[in-house]
Amino acid sequence: MVNKNNDEPTILTDSDDLTYEDNSPSDTEIVDDEATAAQKLKVLRTKLQEATDKNRELGEEVQRTKADFLNARKRLEEEQFRSRERDTVKHIEKLLPLADSFYLAQLDRAAWEKADEKWRRGIEGISNQLTSILRSYGVSAVDPTGHPFDPLKHEAMSTVTVSTEAQHNQVITVMQQGYIRVSGDTEEIIRPARVTVGEYTA
Repeated sequence: MVNKNNDEPTILTDSDDLTYEDNSPSDTEIVDDEATAAQKLKVLRTKLQEATDKNRELGEEVQRTKADFLNARKRLEEEQFRSRERDTVKHIEKLLPLADSFYLAQLDRAAWEKADEKWRRGIEGISNQLTSILRSYGVSAVDPTGHPFDPLKHEAMSTVTVSTEAQHNQVITVMQQGYIRVSGDTEEIIRPARVTVGEYTA
């Protein structure tokens, strides 16, 4: 280097640092960095896909578990309902012999009217209470007298000869009342009526 002021050459010493370093990355380093970034991105995408698949599987498993739980709960509720219904019917069946006794006691109206009035009213009051209890369960007595005999609803105890063809296969007398129970839209025969059936012969 030349000093223009005195035209004397300037001597550089070791303390004078005139070295220029090029710190910009080389093309090879850039290519390597891009390859590494692409590899990392590929790994991240793979992990994301795996996580997405796993999340979907867990979601499906949760849905299946929920459906199984709901089905199990529904079956349990249905079984509990059927169990309560069976217990109710058993309880009703235990009350029917009492109802039969009151029915038979009042069947002969002539003899019934001859009984002491206070005693008769007491029996009628108890009978009405029992009838109310049965009604609270949706149970009512069936008197099919004069109706066609139905083997699904009636139990034929005997046949009796009738004088008209219109009475053929009809219920003539009721020996034991039948009972039905209405629950919602369903009707269930608790006990068929025991009857005599008319038989006409020309």
